[in-house]
Amino acid sequence: MNDYEVVVLGGGPGGYVAAIRAAKLGKKVALIEARELGGTCLNRGCIPSKTLLRHAEVIETIEKAKQWGIETGEMTFSLSKMLDRKDAVIQQLRNGISYLLKQGKIDVYQGIGNLEENGKIAVQLAEKKEIIRGEKIILATGSRPLVPAIDGIEEAAYFTSDTIFDIEKIPESMVIIGGGIIGVELACIFASLNVPVSIVEMSDRIVPSEEPEASKALAKALKKKQITILTSTKVVRVEQRDGSQLIHVESDNGKAQILDTEAILMAVGRAPNTSSFDGLNLQMDGPFVKTDSAMQTSNPSIYAVGDVTGGWQLAHVASAEGVVAAANAAGQTETVDYRMVPRCVYTSPEIASVGLTEADAKRQGIDYKVVRVDHAGNGRALAQDEKEGFTKLIAGTKYGEILGVLMVGPHVTEMIAEPSAFIHLEGTVDELASMIHAHPTITESLYEAAASWIGKGVHH
Repeated sequence: MNDYEVVVLGGGPGGYVAAIRAAKLGKKVALIEARELGGTCLNRGCIPSKTLLRHAEVIETIEKAKQWGIETGEMTFSLSKMLDRKDAVIQQLRNGISYLLKQGKIDVYQGIGNLEENGKIAVQLAEKKEIIRGEKIILATGSRPLVPAIDGIEEAAYFTSDTIFDIEKIPESMVIIGGGIIGVELACIFASLNVPVSIVEMSDRIVPSEEPEASKALAKALKKKQITILTSTKVVRVEQRDGSQLIHVESDNGKAQILDTEAILMAVGRAPNTSSFDGLNLQMDGPFVKTDSAMQTSNPSIYAVGDVTGGWQLAHVASAEGVVAAANAAGQTETVDYRMVPRCVYTSPEIASVGLTEADAKRQGIDYKVVRVDHAGNGRALAQDEKEGFTKLIAGTKYGEILGVLMVGPHVTEMIAEPSAFIHLEGTVDELASMIHAHPTITESLYEAAASWIGKGVHH
């Protein structure tokens, strides 16, 4: 039996990062992964979706360019070539992770690990079972797509976010059940391929995790892409008839209708993978593993990170938690600061936010002031013909400390790093307004918001 100081279950963005950090802290480390290195994010989530969203962006730009006097011939799509490029990107990044693990002298077990008592882990490899032992264990087993109990779903042919990127042909039509981040991003991809897409969302708006004005702006943009959005609506039944799939939906006001579609995509959420440690009786928070600020579970030798904890289901949060868990497993003392977690939606337009929302500030009893700057007067946004977005800044009235920022527009998922840094450093609107921002850029809207907040705005 091989003994390790740290064993990580799961090779996704939380797990492989934790393994590398523990190894760099001088620990003997093993990593167990049942499928491909990189986990859901790399292989079935973040990377394939963003690769295909880039394709969607180019397609939309080509169409829009006709209005600028740039004419092309008839545009054609090769789904197989698009998917081949997606696979190539995934493989390159997967190879990179493998190289990093090898550099760190981390033993990788390609198999299913089951955690037993006293740090023992039974690993089912391809041809044999092996028992290893870890002084400290880090659970990074992730999550899987949730499929709700809808009448008739057992007989339906549907995709999930795990299977959609292996689709073999462009469907004639698609209904996406769930209007959260996954649902709206995939809606943009297939709408760019001229697929009639409908989104069915139980909440009263799409991307309900974001502020209402972001949802409103995105809904307006999606409707321009001919995407049908049904909010406050639930799916009650799925029926197979004459080669079609009929989705029976009902709105909160009792209105019923039937959506006829070829493809169904389930995007209603994710459930944690806990089967590898079910027998340990760890303290749970509903279906999720309960952890403290050090990512430690009710068993002091076991830590948990990422989706399995029920917190932010974001790859960068899992990585941050993995770094903290590894440090604590190695004898250090670290915690995760969730104040500056950037939240990104890679649609067109993009949505990016960080820090507190207005609802958060009200709930916490904070006196605050809000300034919103629309991009309609921003030179770069006008030049790019992408002027529908805005920047919203929330700051506390006592010190002017920046509490939160919401941005909607082109490439704001890159720009959110600046306000994230300000929040991390407890920066103020005065400090932001004193910075020189390059012109013309969309980030000038951050300066305008800060300057306007202190009554010194020029263009706002």
